[in-house]
Amino acid sequence: MIEILQTIEFEPFWISFKLATITTVILFILCVPFAWYLSQTKSKAKPILEAITALPLVLPPSVLGFYILVILSHNSPIGAFFEDTFGIKLVFNFTGLIIASCFYSLPFMVQPIQGGFESINKNMLEASYISGKSKFETIIKVALPNMKPSLMTAIIITFAHTVGEFGIVLMLGGSIPGETKVASVAIYEFVEIMDYNSAHIYSAIMVLISFLVLLSVYIFNGKIKKVGF
Repeated sequence: MIEILQTIEFEPFWISFKLATITTVILFILCVPFAWYLSQTKSKAKPILEAITALPLVLPPSVLGFYILVILSHNSPIGAFFEDTFGIKLVFNFTGLIIASCFYSLPFMVQPIQGGFESINKNMLEASYISGKSKFETIIKVALPNMKPSLMTAIIITFAHTVGEFGIVLMLGGSIPGETKVASVAIYEFVEIMDYNSAHIYSAIMVLISFLVLLSVYIFNGKIKKVGF
């Protein structure tokens, strides 16, 4: 066991976890107000916004990654602006991984939170407004505390999905050791050089992590239901 641990390079896992953590935090901050809007609006544009949000679920990662790469590269107005003005490259670095991951994991954060908002009793929201609370206060003090299972599901699934990303991460970040080489890319490279022993070890760790993440979701949601939230 000690010999196996000594052969494992933990840096790709650390990069994966760091990427997943930052992506999850950014998406949570951005998606709570967006999901609230989708849950409350009666605009005719709602189906369009929902369809755009759900695109990463059906688009091949290579397609999404290609277009993000085109938009963020130095040859595009956006990429050129950030590189020339701030000296920030948006591709083939950790910044590019974060941007790509936020796009790719967007539906995994939005949809559970939107569903949570839509499941809240409308009378609770109306009572909050009548008592003088603003929309912001209603979201923070009334809505979010009453949809804990949805929040936990969104956070954990987004984190786990980001940890397991491969195609879009490889296209936007490449495989730069210590910066963009995540665990999934490391496994791919082991298979390429036919180092199946290392690929097995890394894959087993990823399977264990994924199982524990999903198990925590079901355990947490089960406890919440028993308590009656």
